[in-house]
Parts: sequence; C-alpha cells; structure tokens
Amino acid sequence: MESIISTSRCFALAAKVKTLGCLVAAALLLASCASKPPVSLVTPVAKPLPLKPLQHQEPVRGVWLTTVSRLDWPPVASVNISNAASRIRQQQAALKHKLDNLKSLGINTVFFQVKPDGTALWASKILPWSDTLTGKIGADPGYDPLQFMLDEAHKRGIKVHAWFNPYRVSTNTKPSTVAELNRTLSDRPPSVFVLHRDWIRTSGERFVLDPGIPEVRDWITSIVAEVVSRYAVDGVQFDDYFYTETPASRINDSETFQQYGQGFAAKADWRRNNTEQLIEQVSRTIKQLKPEVEFGVSPAGVWRNRSFDPAGSDTRGAAAYDESFADTRKWVQQGLLDYIAPQLYWPFARDAARYDVLAKWWADVVRPTHTRLYIGVALYKVGEFSKKEPDWTINGGVPELKKQLDLNESLPQINGTILFREDHLNQPQTQEAVRYLRSRWGN
Repeated sequence: MESIISTSRCFALAAKVKTLGCLVAAALLLASCASKPPVSLVTPVAKPLPLKPLQHQEPVRGVWLTTVSRLDWPPVASVNISNAASRIRQQQAALKHKLDNLKSLGINTVFFQVKPDGTALWASKILPWSDTLTGKIGADPGYDPLQFMLDEAHKRGIKVHAWFNPYRVSTNTKPSTVAELNRTLSDRPPSVFVLHRDWIRTSGERFVLDPGIPEVRDWITSIVAEVVSRYAVDGVQFDDYFYTETPASRINDSETFQQYGQGFAAKADWRRNNTEQLIEQVSRTIKQLKPEVEFGVSPAGVWRNRSFDPAGSDTRGAAAYDESFADTRKWVQQGLLDYIAPQLYWPFARDAARYDVLAKWWADVVRPTHTRLYIGVALYKVGEFSKKEPDWTINGGVPELKKQLDLNESLPQINGTILFREDHLNQPQTQEAVRYLRSRWGN
C-alpha cells in the first residue's frame, strides 16, 4: 500500500505539462494574490455541504490486518497442516492472540482484508474460497474467517472494517497460478478468471479486472453487497489499487475505451470517471442496505502535486489523480465517502512528501465536508534503516511516531490514525515504538 515517491510521472505527463504550462503559472499567480484557497484546474469548485452536528465518535486507533500472501494472517505454517481440525485451531488461536495484543495496545478498529484478490475469506456465493487459508483456491477452510473475526473482535470491543482489493484477481501470472485458476471451472462458485475471461487484463505481473467494463463495476458492487447484507461489519474499505500500472506493464484497455469511452477526449478522464462510478455505486448500495455501515477509501497520500495543480499539495510524490486515475479529493467534496484514510507514509523531514504538509492539506480538504479523515501511518518503516528517511531509526523511531500522532491529535479535522500493518507490531525493530504506543493508547 505504500505510495512510492516518483519522478517518472514527469515523462508520462510531459505533453500535458506543455499545454497547461501557461495556465498553471497563471493560476498559481492568482492563487498567491488571493486569500481564498487555490482553485483546481481539474475539479470544479464544490458547493460546501450544509453543516450538521456530527455524532460523537471515539478517535480511530486502527491497524490494517493483511491476508494477501499471508503477510499478517493466517500463519504460513498452518496451511501445511494436513489435519483440518488442527489447522483451524491454529489459525483461530493466532487470530485471537493478535486481537488480545491489539486490545492491550488500545487499538479499537481492525481493517481486515477479506478480499485480497479474486478470492474470499467468507462463505461467498460469488467468489471461491481464498487459498491463503488452505493452500488451494476454492477449498472450504471448515469455518468462516470473517464471521470468526467479527465475533472475536466485537467481544473485545474492537470494530471491524471489511477491506477489499477491488480489482486484483491474482498476485502473479505464473503458469501454475493460471492452472489453479482454470481448475476452479467446476467449482461453485468458480473464479472470475474462468467465468469472465474477457474481463481480465494483465498489469504489473498480475491478473486484474478491467474497470472500464460496466459489468465489472456491477460485479464488484455485488460482492460488497453480499458482505454488508450478511455480516455485521462496521465498515467497508477499498485500498489504493484502482488502475494499477507500471511503466513496463500498462493495462491494455484500448478496446474497452473504444467501446465505452464515447464522450471522453482522453482515456485518462474516462478512467477517472470509471473509478468514480464504482465509488458512487458502492457507496449508494451500502447506504441502501445498512446506512450505519461506514464506507471509506485508503488512497495514495498525494492527490496532485502543486506543480501540476494549484489546489494540490506542496509535494513531489506519485499522485493518485494522475497515476491511479482516482480523483480522491472530488469524492470527498461530493460526499461519496464516510471517511478517507490517505497513506501518509513519510516522515516530517521527507522534503518530497512531508508528513505535516500532507496531513494539513487533507485536513483542509475535509474541513467543509462531512467526510471523516483518518491518517495511514507507516509502521512498517519504523526501525528500518533508510538513507532518505533516517528519522525512522532514531531512538527506535519513537520521536518521529510521536510527532505524527501529536499532529493528528492537534488537528480537529483528523479523526484517527491507522497503522500499516499488524505484523510489524511483532517485529524486533519496532518494539520501542510498540511500547510507546501501549503507553499512549493502551488501557
């Protein structure tokens, strides 16, 4: 989920810079002379929503619990246990142990990855069972992990948000993965890979769904609806993987654009509209089913850089608007989200994307709206040596972590902090920071 600082975007958008150069300069000049906030080049001025009293809500102290590639859970060794009852006991015991630890740290919300790819960690009628549980796609694990998580977390007073990766079908394109996906054809349900092969594209050495196909967006919405209608989840979250490309592996959606892109001069604008349609559709569906269930997105921390847009942040980072085709600022302005949780995975001293600059920028974005703001913090960097970000290793990373939490609590628009990710709470290099978190947040 890390947003990587990048200058490659300069090459990708060079043509746009040339055509917009004078306009950007003029807009920046006007912005510097006015007291009003700068006007975006791409997002219309949003009419402020009428203020209404917000219900008192405890600040979120959250953590992402990842299941893709078994990064946080379930235990890798559990998959090799041949006895089903023993495997279930080990997986459930590991999850309860994690929840006990999170409770002692003062964590009150877990963002649990229930759809890591094209598979499910619940008893779905749409997706096959995840191979993270048994080692085989479609194999019944013998229990319902999402229901177990909900029961155990709620018992401890911890909320659970079901975290979805909307478009990833697989984490690689190996022949063995293709063969395993093809073997699900006789399963009920089979993988989308074999059920709708025409929806599948390749990007970044992964199989992904093509978001430009309306039926794909409907299908994703139906998956969210299944979870919200059948389980007592407290929220639903999408991560930052919308259009995920690398320079060497672009999504080949030219035919899709030709078929569905009427009215759009540029493919980039069409892509952003596709993503927005998905967000709006999912948001509306959740509110129709259970209005009390929160819907949020955790995007890359930079919406746009000020060098490209006067309304952007004073940063030089990979931008969600330009690289993931996600106009995250607009979603907030339109009231499509209950919360937004940008991933601000940099220290105060990282000049290209300063933590404080971005936190304050996002606070300004949500200020006139009803959207709550939670900040994603890079626990995974704590204690890890980095030439560009040495602050993460000074005194175990505690001073940097303290500055970030202090800032979050000092800005009234910031309603919480989410740590990425759970297993890093158990690593030797983070233990000074974990002790600090326990003293600050713990019961």
